[in-house]
Amino acid sequence: MIRRMETTCDIAIVGGGASGLAAAIAAARTASGAGRSVSVAVLEASERVGRSILKTGNGRCNFSNEHVADGRMLFDYHNAAFFREVLGTLCNQNAVSAGTEVEGLPDARIVGEQGGTRPDPVLDFFEGLGLEWRQEAEGRRYPLANKASVVLDVLRAEAARLGVKEACGCPVRAVEPPREEGALFTLCLEDGVFWRAKVVVVACGGEAIGRIELPSGASGGNGLEVDVAPLVALPASPVLGPLRCSDESCRLTRELDNIRVRCTVSLFRPQDASDSRELVLVRAEPGEMLFRAYGVSGICVFDLSRAAQPGDTLSIDLLDPLVPRIQARGYLERRRDQLLALYDSLDCARFLRGLVLPRVADVLLKYAGLQDGDALDDAALDSLESALTMLSLEVVGVGAPDQCQVRRGGLSVASFDPATMEACALPGLFACGEALDVDGPCGGYNLHWAWASGLVASMSAARAVR
Repeated sequence: MIRRMETTCDIAIVGGGASGLAAAIAAARTASGAGRSVSVAVLEASERVGRSILKTGNGRCNFSNEHVADGRMLFDYHNAAFFREVLGTLCNQNAVSAGTEVEGLPDARIVGEQGGTRPDPVLDFFEGLGLEWRQEAEGRRYPLANKASVVLDVLRAEAARLGVKEACGCPVRAVEPPREEGALFTLCLEDGVFWRAKVVVVACGGEAIGRIELPSGASGGNGLEVDVAPLVALPASPVLGPLRCSDESCRLTRELDNIRVRCTVSLFRPQDASDSRELVLVRAEPGEMLFRAYGVSGICVFDLSRAAQPGDTLSIDLLDPLVPRIQARGYLERRRDQLLALYDSLDCARFLRGLVLPRVADVLLKYAGLQDGDALDDAALDSLESALTMLSLEVVGVGAPDQCQVRRGGLSVASFDPATMEACALPGLFACGEALDVDGPCGGYNLHWAWASGLVASMSAARAVR
């Protein structure tokens, strides 16, 4: 008989990305602070931990955002209520550790009484690792060295100091619950090797969750019936990425491929499935947009992709933020009058010159049904106003899944206690980061969630080890 290799640890963390590394550090620190010796292992499927961190922020790692701390963006997360409770729990745990316990509900400190910035446990965590950072526009925080590798370096160094074991090339195929009280979890690797652990923290990405067989926990893992929500894994779908447009719309975007414009993009949806003419605004995002042959990209588009559905319409306002939509007509009339004072006559092409790029002007004229030499009369100005402020594209779906920053889906938050990140129906199993069905917009919000949830999950996991 061939004996399969087995390894045992106290806490097994499945996934060595952002949330997994934060979880490993928090687990080891919590145990050490309580005077206990606890073995922590990170099981990473690839050949090294932290590869996903190195890709973030175009290699610079936008590791957090000020606006999570001041509360301005807390409602813009998918499953925001769960996120707020987790963050509130972390704030209170951090305050207790500092000897400044907070009264009231866990999420009461998310925004100060005057709406000001409150202490930020995630920032405290990184400053405690020795990471120097700086802040850019829109509250985005980056390492001072401007390289994602610096963030990974401080995480790995602290994990090594605490004795965390990195087990790379260890893709987990299944997690089996203890078969009796006091028994261990079993982690089955794809190569047939087994790991045993007292508690397990699932910290892998949303896409990987679909490849791991997890127990539902409906029977509590030890044959005892429990009246709580079983573990539910939702299908993972890519979000926070470019959008693909219809063939008709792509006739326009192909002519502008690789052209960047500053604009405001609004997402509209048919109010009634039977009447596509009645549209309602879903949300609008200002920023830089990139035309692609298949559709559109750019941070503003990435953020809209979290809400976009096939059949929606993108409306592009090329004058905003120069002037808001309500002032567009007055601006265009003043521009016409100014140019007429310089030229004897004014055609449509000359009117657009200096306002938009030549290639954009050519496409706008086609969209408006005009030609270069057409006189700029009132009817032509009406058409150009529509083209400049309401350039419409039909959404078909996500443009390039490999360019999407996160996967929506994973484990349902209804299956977990936000105060501990422990599965309600399966004691000893915790989850964090993209393994759970939580995501935020661009700008450091998803990494902030990864760190925060990883810290809460593994502080709880360390306390659960007996």
